[in-house]
Amino acid sequence: MQRFKVTYNIGDVAPYINWLYFYHAWQVKDAAEQQKLRRQAEDRLKRLETQYSTHALLALGEANGDGDDIVFENCRIPLLRQQTVVEDGKPNLCLADFLRPREQGIADRLGIFATTVDIGLETDFASDDFERMMMQLLADRLAEATAEKMHLEVRKRIWGYVPDEQLTMEELHTEKFQGIRPAVGYPSLPDTSLNFVLDSILRFSDIGIRLTESGAMKPHASVSGMMFSHPKARYFSIGKIGEDQLADYAKRRGIPLQLMKKFIT
Repeated sequence: MQRFKVTYNIGDVAPYINWLYFYHAWQVKDAAEQQKLRRQAEDRLKRLETQYSTHALLALGEANGDGDDIVFENCRIPLLRQQTVVEDGKPNLCLADFLRPREQGIADRLGIFATTVDIGLETDFASDDFERMMMQLLADRLAEATAEKMHLEVRKRIWGYVPDEQLTMEELHTEKFQGIRPAVGYPSLPDTSLNFVLDSILRFSDIGIRLTESGAMKPHASVSGMMFSHPKARYFSIGKIGEDQLADYAKRRGIPLQLMKKFIT
C-alpha cells in the first residue's frame, strides 16, 4: 500500500472551487448577486492564503470486490447494495461491483482518501455572523476543491491510469474524467459510520480530523471516500434500505443492529 499526506496552499486549490454549490448554499440565483458574492469570497481567499492551508490523505493499494464488501489490502470494507428495482433488466449496484471479483485471483486497485481544512477557518470568525457563514461555506468548498485537485493528481500521476487527461475546469466539475470519487454520506455511501473503517486505514488525525460518535468529521469542512478507476464506474443511490439488508450489513460491520439503525436510519 502506498500512503500519501499532502498540504496545499489555498491559492493552489482555489481554482478548483465549484462556485455553483457556493451560490446554492447562499440561496442566491441572481447572476449579479452571485458575482458580487464571488468577488467578496475571492477577496477573502487572497487574505487567508498566508494563514491557512488544506490537507489531504491518500492510501492507494490492492483491492477486490467480495460480494457486497471491498477487500482493501488486509482491510474489509462492508458496503450496501441497491435493493429496490432500479429499472427492468438493470442490475442493483454496489460500489464493490466496480472492482475485480476476489475469486478471479487478480488484484485490482483502489484509492481511499480524506481531505480537510485548518480548523481555524471554522472557529476564528465566530464573532460576526456574516463572516462566520462566509468562512464556513468557503471552508466547505476548499475541502471539496482539495479532493478535486488531489483526484486529478491521482489519475494523472500518483496512480497514473489516465496520464494524458486534458480536461477543462468545467469538465472536472461535471465529472467527465474516468472513474468516480464517491464520498461518505452521499447516496452510494450513506453510512457516515463507515468513516471509522476508513480512519483505520488512513489515520484521519494525521491531518487534524476527528470523528464524532456517529462518524461525522470535525472540521465539518472535510471529505472522505474512495477513488475507482473503472471506465464504467458511475454514481448511484442506494435508496431504501430494507430490514434484511440492514441486519446483514450490521453483521458484516460487526455492529449491533440497534446501533446500526441509529447510524443510517
